[in-house]
Order: sequence, then structure tokens, then C-alpha cells
Amino acid sequence: MMDAKTPLTADDWHMTDDLHAEQGKGDPFAAAIRATRMSMIITDPRRRDNPIVFVNDAFLKLTGYERSEVIGRNCRFLQGPLTEEAAVQTLRDQIAARKDVSIDILNYRKDGSTFWNALFISPVSNESGELLFYFASQLDVTDRKTSEKRIRDDNAMFEIAVRERTQELELALETQKALLHEVDHRVKNNLQMISSLLTMQSRSMSDEATRASLAAALTRIEALSTVHRRLYQSDNVSTFDVADFIRDLVVDLVAASGQQLEHDLDLEPVVISADRAAPLALIVNELVTNTIKHAFTGMPDSHKGKVAARLRSDNDRLVLQIADNGVGMGDSGGSDSFGLRLIKSLSRQLRADIGWKDAGPGTVVDIRMPTDKGAKARG
Repeated sequence: MMDAKTPLTADDWHMTDDLHAEQGKGDPFAAAIRATRMSMIITDPRRRDNPIVFVNDAFLKLTGYERSEVIGRNCRFLQGPLTEEAAVQTLRDQIAARKDVSIDILNYRKDGSTFWNALFISPVSNESGELLFYFASQLDVTDRKTSEKRIRDDNAMFEIAVRERTQELELALETQKALLHEVDHRVKNNLQMISSLLTMQSRSMSDEATRASLAAALTRIEALSTVHRRLYQSDNVSTFDVADFIRDLVVDLVAASGQQLEHDLDLEPVVISADRAAPLALIVNELVTNTIKHAFTGMPDSHKGKVAARLRSDNDRLVLQIADNGVGMGDSGGSDSFGLRLIKSLSRQLRADIGWKDAGPGTVVDIRMPTDKGAKARG
């Protein structure tokens, strides 16, 4: 196709009329325009309303018009009721600015049927800059536009279906969340009822060892009750905030002990899955309860007892430290108490490593266990 640098005269479009015989005689450019299967027209902007001065047979075949019905008319006759005004305005603006135009526009055939026209228009000027013609090509891209519309419609339907399904899942999740909260609430209430029954039962016991066993069982039940209270209050029913639980547990146990103890808490937020909360809670309860019960026995009254808890995450592991400044426990590995057996059993369940060491003064217990991410990585 010619460009703005192609030297033309004002009457060059008449060359196409000289080709009445076989292709190849006369002007070769005109022959190519007549013979191509690409629909093409030429308009003359120097005439009033920029009329069409040449059409090839492909244009007539595409639109259904006769040549006599086209020559001398502005090509806007191809527009119709459903032609987008924005596309028409773009054509006007680009033609007025003497710029190339490439646009998809809905056009009408003579019989009233529509087709999507991939329209390209290019201005042609002579060497002095005088605008001589507009060359325009048309391509029927109705199939492509239909496919694009079908894809858009399918995507829209898919998005609607996804939104509806998402709303259903969100509703189901909220229902499940409410149900789990209700379960945690009821479990907490039931555990509190069990605690009350054990407390009443222990008051009727005369044997000190039995009462001590019931008291130990009570602290474990209360620890589990605290877990379910925390889960009930949580916005996420599938996770458990270890730091908040330890803070509640240590403060409650120290207050309930009746001893003048300090607590020192340095707890980073660490979250684990809810199904791992109960065993970890029981381990922490055993350690803190044992510390309060035994760590300060025999210490002078002037000694200010302290229970400390440190919590942090280290890569894929939860690191928890329970410490005191009491008499020291030495090596507890040889002890065969129920509490220690419980800790070891729960540690295996959580894949946790637990170690005791004498801090001089006091005892330090280190717990290291995989976080949820670490547990998955280890299979």
C-alpha cells in the first residue's frame, strides 16, 4: 500500500479505470487492487464529504452493493443502529488528523445483515504534502468477534458461578465456624462442670494422696478448658495462638497458687493448628504446675520466686522455655512420675524435643517442636 512519501498526482485514481482487460496490463498497482481478495476502497478528501471514488470487486462481494450504488458516497452508509458511536468518533478524529486508522467496527450489508469489519485506513499525500486519497481495506472478522464475545460471555458466566460458589463456601465456612465455636463453647462448659464435680468430690476425700491426684487432674482439665475458651474466642477456628494461651495459663496458675511469685513473660506470636493445641497445653500445664509446686520448696522467705516463659519461632520450629529461680531440679530424666510420663508421651505425639537443665539457681526446660510448616516438611 502507498504511503505518505509516494509521489502521486490528483488524477492517479483514474488509472484503475484503465484496467478493463486481463490483469497485468496498464498500471500494476491498480491491477493489484482490482485483483486482490482483500476488500478495498479509495476516497477523495478533496471532494465534498470525502466520497468513494474506487471500489474493488471484493468490497462489492463483502457488502452486497453494486458499484454504481457505492461510487460517490461517503462510506458511512455502512454504519447502522448498532454501530458504536465511540468507534465512529474515532474514525472521524483520525481521518481529520490525517492519521492511520485501525479499528474493528460493526457495519451493515445492503441486505441489512451485520458484519464486524477490521477496517484500516491510510492517508496518501504527494511530495508537497497535499492530501490526495484515503486508501481503506476491510476484512470480515465476524467469526473472531463472535468467538471473543462467546469467550467473554463464558468468562462472565464462570465469574458469576465462581462468585456464587464462593458465597456458598463462605456461608458454609461461617456455618462451620459457628458450629466449631459452639462445640468449643460446650466442651469448655462441660470441662468446667467436670472440674466442679471433681472439686466437690475432693472435698469429701480424707486421703491426702487422693486429694492431690484430684487436684492435679483439675489443673489439667482447666488447661484444656482454657484451650477451648481460646478457640471459642478466636476468629480462626483452625489455628491456635500459643502465646496468648501461655500468658493466660501462667498468670492464672501463679494467681491460684497463693504464693508471692513473679512471672516474667517474653512471648512472640506463634500460631499452630488447633488439633495440636491440647497436647501442647497439657505439656505447658505440667511444667508450670510442677514449677510452682516444687521449685520454691525450702527457699528462704526472703527469696522472691519467679516463673519465666519464653516463646519464639526458629525457622520451622517452635521454641518454648519454662524457667524458674528456685532450688533446681537437676536431671529429671530418671523420674517416673505420672506428670513426666505424660509429658514424654505428648512430646512424641507432637514430635517435640524436651530437655531439663539446672540453671543454678533454678531449672530451665527447653521445648522444641516443629511448627505446622515444619511438621508437613517432615511428613
